[in-house]
Amino acid sequence: MPATRPALTRRRALALGGAGALGATLLAACGPAQDPPPRVVAAVPPPDPRRAAPWRAAVTQASLAEYFGAPSPQLLHYVHPVDQAADAPFHYWWNAHAIDAAIDAWERTAAADDLDRAQELRENLILRNGDDLFNDFFDDMGWFALALLRLADAAGDDSALEDAIALHDHIWDLGWSTQGGGIVWEKGQYHYKNTPANGPFVIAGHRLHRRTGEARFLDRARASLQWWEDTLVEPDGFVHDGINRNRDGAIDTDWRFTYNQGLYVGACVEEFRTDGDPARLDRAAMTIDVSLAELTDGPVFTPDGDGGDAGLFAGIFYRYAGQFLAEAEHTALSEFIVTSTDALFENQYGGDGTLLAGDDWSAPAPARTDLSTQLTAVMATEVAAAQYRT
Repeated sequence: MPATRPALTRRRALALGGAGALGATLLAACGPAQDPPPRVVAAVPPPDPRRAAPWRAAVTQASLAEYFGAPSPQLLHYVHPVDQAADAPFHYWWNAHAIDAAIDAWERTAAADDLDRAQELRENLILRNGDDLFNDFFDDMGWFALALLRLADAAGDDSALEDAIALHDHIWDLGWSTQGGGIVWEKGQYHYKNTPANGPFVIAGHRLHRRTGEARFLDRARASLQWWEDTLVEPDGFVHDGINRNRDGAIDTDWRFTYNQGLYVGACVEEFRTDGDPARLDRAAMTIDVSLAELTDGPVFTPDGDGGDAGLFAGIFYRYAGQFLAEAEHTALSEFIVTSTDALFENQYGGDGTLLAGDDWSAPAPARTDLSTQLTAVMATEVAAAQYRT
């Protein structure tokens, strides 16, 4: 359906604002974190939807802290109930999305401790990554660059902007393929290119261009987008995951994930914000339409997987759906955000001011939940709450 633009609102204005040995040594020296007191959220939701939506966001954020919060240097447990084996690996990109989630809370509350939490998570990510910005996965670094850009805008932090620029430069210098273009997924695996590596790079490139005025960021973003659209985006708007994973030139047409769709929606929105071409919003609307037609089961998304990395996928769709709705109207999408988060609370709310999320929002949550899955519930409810901000 063609996109229709809304009036400027506070929500739209916010949207436009656009471990090695060394790591282990540094972690040991950190000492315990001094966390603010936990927030108490009323157990009973307000009857007015305009107040119920931010209440739900507050519930999922408070539950994130209650069920997954950990003393420094861990800072975030990766599963609930806590499992030391699950906490052992470091999930760079999950932690990057946790920064985004803290900024989401700040945009809703304007509370200084939410912004402090985002900064703490940023510092912790670098620390746990061996006191280094960079890792081996170009998609991971793209997610962190996006979180840093939001933090730079929210906190007026020039160092966060400098780190985002360093990440974008690093991805381009080491990740751009000289064999047909596109950003590859991983250092040392230069044959494989995919949507999760190119999508964050495109979105960050547009935001950096508008933030700095430097043409190189826009040129890179558009080169990546051209490869992406030529290779992985279908005429109906459906977005495939990757190509040549098995060195056979094949597209992974059976990997039908929500976050691929969300990333393309986000890239189209950023193209529109850069040059004002409404055709870009129409393309995004096509991808939204096909996503709602093919990736949902009634009022909710069909789960992308069972926790792990896949637990975050739907949350990424919601994030960029919210960016689209800051620029255009889409009745079916707006309704889906309401009905899906309704289902989440109808089936998984504990009745006590907390919610432990599962991947399938049409059923009760399982006894064990990953941080990634909880972050998706946070992202979705924050997007739903943002629809009521003016």
